[in-house]
Amino acid sequence: MAQQSNRAARAAGPLVVKTGARSRNRPRSNDPGEDGADRPGLAARKVAARLLAAVVDAHTSLDGLTDAEHGHPQYRALDARDRSLVRAILTTALRFRITIGRMIERRLDRPLPPNAHALSHILHVASAQILFLDIPDSAAVDLAVSHARSDPRTARFGNLVNGVLRALARSKAEMLPETLAATDDAPDWFRERLMGAYGEERTAAILAAHRTEAPTDFTVGAEPEKWAARLGGIVLPTGSVRLERLIAPVPELPGYGEGAWWVQDAAAGLPARLLGEVAGMRVADLCAAPGGKTAQLATAGAHVTAVDISANRLKRLVANLARLGLEAEIVATDIMKYEPARPFDAILLDAPCSSTGTVRRHPDIPWTKTPDDIKKLAEVQCRLLGRALQLVRPGGRIVFSNCSLDPEEGEALVGRFLAETPGVRLDPILSGEAAGIAPFVTAQGALRTTPADLDLGTPALSGMDGFFAARFVRTG
Repeated sequence: MAQQSNRAARAAGPLVVKTGARSRNRPRSNDPGEDGADRPGLAARKVAARLLAAVVDAHTSLDGLTDAEHGHPQYRALDARDRSLVRAILTTALRFRITIGRMIERRLDRPLPPNAHALSHILHVASAQILFLDIPDSAAVDLAVSHARSDPRTARFGNLVNGVLRALARSKAEMLPETLAATDDAPDWFRERLMGAYGEERTAAILAAHRTEAPTDFTVGAEPEKWAARLGGIVLPTGSVRLERLIAPVPELPGYGEGAWWVQDAAAGLPARLLGEVAGMRVADLCAAPGGKTAQLATAGAHVTAVDISANRLKRLVANLARLGLEAEIVATDIMKYEPARPFDAILLDAPCSSTGTVRRHPDIPWTKTPDDIKKLAEVQCRLLGRALQLVRPGGRIVFSNCSLDPEEGEALVGRFLAETPGVRLDPILSGEAAGIAPFVTAQGALRTTPADLDLGTPALSGMDGFFAARFVRTG
């Protein structure tokens, strides 16, 4: 790969930095990082570039790569401070990927060689720091040059990296606003799917929201006003407590140790409420981990059975319930093979999906998912919904939900399921049946939220995850 990249570059002639910056043929000793030796901060930048490659080139989940226990070994080898830095760099580089790419291109006389992936990732990692993060430009540039020269695939581009990034740092005050205005930082496939579902105006609002980090929401067991005051937040119309910025790490916040609340986006807190009064009922939470909805149902007095195929994810659910002082039956199994002793009174199925409603929190999603993924996931959801119907008693309710913005996993799936499945009917959601849900109830009686909803005056405080939910009753 490195040999092919270098051959392509030589065949096309030398790349030139547009700005009168130093030529890449200048002696290396005049540039920083000439020996590529490890220096403070360099290991973190190398990990960031490696993980960016895994996301963009291999479509690997960023959450998986940065998992504290099972993530990429080079990420896990970093100390806590460098891990936080790597996550900040990566979420920024992905959130503004197209903007960053265009600004790099404007500093070159022509695009980078098609397979110069390693060079591109080094430039994107450094540019994210220069353009959006509170890191000195000189440190971002010098470490990127050291990184480039330490990698055989990119060593010959050290001066180019230096020239491009220094030019970017000098011109960012002028270039960044106009480049942001010229793009929406969405890959074509993702924008086109949104446009087909929501139209131009709402799509623009959704994509604008994706450029802003999401606030943090909490579901509280009781007294939301009290906890909003203690945490420095506000109470949303739906009853969740919202903080624009965390005042401390979550485990250090007031109320964490005593189990007064749990972190859960306001939209994610809505589906469980659509089951209505569940006190004393046997309720199954399918695909339950990490357990926010299980906690809601248990708090409401249901006898909850939490089912998930992942034993590791269920460990987190068990820990969360223990902290909250709640109980549930835990079952680690494939839902399609699950055989309870008797049918449930109600079921909540929060199905695995493309997660396109959570891009504010997970900006890797548009770069790791494809339309084919959405189609395959919709098939899985339809099968799971059919299985849920078999597990609920006649007359029992099923709430189906997911955090996708795509109608193929929502409205279209419901229409198909009803057309193909006997013994079930839609149970339309009513706008007044739960606090704050009226703006999100569709004409068909489903629930649909987007990141452009819940305008609270400022982008940093507004919005919510994109969610879809529909309710069914088993009729026979």
